[in-house]
Amino acid sequence: MDRAGFRDAGWVWEGQGFDPGVPPSVFGVGQGAAYFGLSRCNLVFHPNDRMALELLADKESVVCDISKWKFIEMPMQEGQPGGVGFKNWRDSDPDTVIAEAAHVSAMAMQYPNIVGAMIDDTSGMFDYDNYEQSTAMRVREALDSARQGLKLWIVVYIQQLREEQWAPFIDVIDVVHLWCGDPFRLPHLPEHVDACSQAFPGKEIIVGSYLRDYSRQAEVPTDMVQAQYEAMFRLWQEGRIAGYSILANCLIDRHPEQAEWIRDFLSDD
Repeated sequence: MDRAGFRDAGWVWEGQGFDPGVPPSVFGVGQGAAYFGLSRCNLVFHPNDRMALELLADKESVVCDISKWKFIEMPMQEGQPGGVGFKNWRDSDPDTVIAEAAHVSAMAMQYPNIVGAMIDDTSGMFDYDNYEQSTAMRVREALDSARQGLKLWIVVYIQQLREEQWAPFIDVIDVVHLWCGDPFRLPHLPEHVDACSQAFPGKEIIVGSYLRDYSRQAEVPTDMVQAQYEAMFRLWQEGRIAGYSILANCLIDRHPEQAEWIRDFLSDD
């Protein structure tokens, strides 16, 4: 079955993300990978700084988000219970992405387990007036500025695969992080992977997997989680995908049934 090899191909999104119906998690950065028995992490939602990277120092591989997810403080409302709160927002300004790529390249000189950088969501850059056809190449150059050989990941959704906006990225990226936001479209995952291979020939494909259906603000049904992992395992065995990722450590305690099923599946040799 080579389930151990499949485990080695897995990544976990690590960080505290806030969404409707998702309270703060007891799981901190790095604890998701430990829970699932994996050694590769996508660092998101937090700064790519020494404090965060030290928490992942024992992990084999780290890919840093460069979009960049940030927090906004929500002030206390007079007459309402509770104190201040926070919400996430994604800074997809191309200038932010380029600067963060250079920062990650520099940090990779200190942390050898940094193996790449990820733009999430990549299409967010297209809404900015300063986005240009040359932006993709500038991100690539920034990522190579201190340490060469880091892989550039872009997040792409299945419904975006045929869009012409990806043309400038094809020659500069290494990995397509493919996502299907609607779990009811997961039965067609092999077809989506084939479409991704056609849109991005020769690129590694990492398929994302959700514990939570964000559009419906509910867990992904466990039978759909099972179907996706069985499909991803076959695609990995066939060499059609390089791996998969789990979103996220901060959802493990929110959707324990789904998380436990994945953990059991990955631990079954």
